[in-house]
Amino acid sequence: MRRVVLLSLLCIFVWQCAFAQGKQKVSVLYVGGSSEIETAGTVDLDSALVAKMAKSRMASFGKFLKSRFRTVKVIDAKEYTVAMSDDYDVTVFDGTPVPIRPRILEHDDQGRVVRYEHAAYLPDDFDRPALCIANASEDLGRSLGSKCDWFCLCLEADAHHWVKDHPIFQGPFRVDIRPEMKPTPAGAFEYAKMYGYTLPAETEMWAVQTKSYQTDPSYRIGMVSRPSGFLDSPEAEIISSGTCAKSIDAVAIGRHGNFFHWGFSASPDYLTEAGKAALANAIVYISKFDGQHIIARKLNEGIATRGNADAQKYLASREAWQENNASNEAFYHVVDSIRQAAQAKQKRGEELTQMEKVYMTGGFTRPDPPTYAEYMKQRFPLLYHVFGNDAAEYARYFEKNRNWFYPDEKGYNLDIDEDVRTLGIANNDKRLLDTCIAMLEKNEEPALARRVLERYTLCRFETPAEWRKWYDTYQDKLFFTESGGWLWLVNTFDRSVPGNDYSVLKAVAKEGVKKPVLTQDTDEKNPVALSMGVNTLADGTHELVVRMKVHPGYHTYAQVSDEDPFLPTELEFELPEGCRLEGNLITPAFSPLGETKTTVYTGDGLFRQKISGTGKGEVKCTVSYQCCDNSICFPPVKKTLAVELK
Repeated sequence: MRRVVLLSLLCIFVWQCAFAQGKQKVSVLYVGGSSEIETAGTVDLDSALVAKMAKSRMASFGKFLKSRFRTVKVIDAKEYTVAMSDDYDVTVFDGTPVPIRPRILEHDDQGRVVRYEHAAYLPDDFDRPALCIANASEDLGRSLGSKCDWFCLCLEADAHHWVKDHPIFQGPFRVDIRPEMKPTPAGAFEYAKMYGYTLPAETEMWAVQTKSYQTDPSYRIGMVSRPSGFLDSPEAEIISSGTCAKSIDAVAIGRHGNFFHWGFSASPDYLTEAGKAALANAIVYISKFDGQHIIARKLNEGIATRGNADAQKYLASREAWQENNASNEAFYHVVDSIRQAAQAKQKRGEELTQMEKVYMTGGFTRPDPPTYAEYMKQRFPLLYHVFGNDAAEYARYFEKNRNWFYPDEKGYNLDIDEDVRTLGIANNDKRLLDTCIAMLEKNEEPALARRVLERYTLCRFETPAEWRKWYDTYQDKLFFTESGGWLWLVNTFDRSVPGNDYSVLKAVAKEGVKKPVLTQDTDEKNPVALSMGVNTLADGTHELVVRMKVHPGYHTYAQVSDEDPFLPTELEFELPEGCRLEGNLITPAFSPLGETKTTVYTGDGLFRQKISGTGKGEVKCTVSYQCCDNSICFPPVKKTLAVELK
């Protein structure tokens, strides 16, 4: 018996030693504080539940990390200071620290945003290895220009199109991936049409987490980053995509410099074994990038890249117009069915759902399908005046000018760089720099040459000799980045090398003059304008009118299908004593989005809510909404409007 006990103890000892040896020497600082449930854009949250779920999430990560790594410290993000990262090989960010530079938000006298700078949580020279969970990549990386940005908060549970031989799938922990063929995400097909590629009906996938917002609507949502321009600098890599509402190549797992983007949202309690192993390997992998940093800084998260021309070329085709009309017609048939069913329910005295009420109260109109000319005039108002309804000319425009495209003043749309077109060399061809420097040396159109050099580099040399020395020294290391600002940069982590200092652009921006803006005007930085007024009706009652103006090309959401992760537009009124709401909220006209039952508001629309009573005083309306265009989604917004009821 004694022998059996000794053997058992020996086995336990051997197992413990093997387990300890399996722990990696990488030291990890976990910065937590985010909740296990989704909090973005939610109107009503139980603060006690949020805090409880944040605590359990930190405990889950702490237990997991301590089982894989020898040195682990778990702290709340409120306790974090940048200096702490110096004491650990990797910092895992799963919460938002106290900012080191506060957010700057300036409005004009009409309430419109005229200056906005994101809060900074890390210094610009931060070069410690970091792994960010889900939207922590956006929160911490935005001020630094990380490509791991917010494309969509819509990542679900499965990974696909992963780089199978990437180190995070090779070790040190064994990743036992068991792939399955599953339906290709529906949203990906729409992007495939725009960018000219085809997708199979099924895609190979593997489960990273066991729980997502699709199985549990309250569960925290993962985040994918924009793929466009992600790989146009040498310090970035895409490792995997994942099931989401965006394109098939949306970035679920990737790296930009010393930042690793783990877009999946689950805590280790809800990760699969393969997901746990891949996450642990990712921590080991990013530890190898100590001392590196972001080179190509994506300071404008919505910046247009050359791929936008491909999408615009498709959207200008008659095929796109026909598909738009066919999709709308299919949606109208669905709406007719809902209306007929709602009318039958109403006759039976049954309670209608909110969506049925909206359809029954005039929130939906069925317009005539636009002609191709009408469609083009709305989508391409400037080009329409040149090309009319000649589809071939639009296609030729986008093809012929591909080498000369450059973002417009705001950066969201492509325009033609006339200077570069004059020189006849593509802006992503290194010969452009050589040619312009030669023009300075020969004093041939020096103003044009200097404009081009300063437009496409971060150098501001005074003499042609300085330009030539820089070019000859670094030409073999030069690369062109569109997402990083349509610039030629130097592939080096040496901060003393001229040509990579983005503070040059910030200095130029400070010299700019703010342009006056008109009330209810919109732009790419202010895609939604809201206002509220009160009307006195003929019967003496009042009607609150909320106006929502959405910038062309953008939309907010009316109803959101269970298949989509977006947030619908909601209005919540606070009335003075003696007043009450009468009847249902009448919404603006909305239109379909894609093949799901999700509908959107576009253009200029009014929400109307009748009130009754004799109360006087301030009326408040809190409007919650999310704004997107065909390629990007902004984080959810909540704005409170006020009007005096006299």
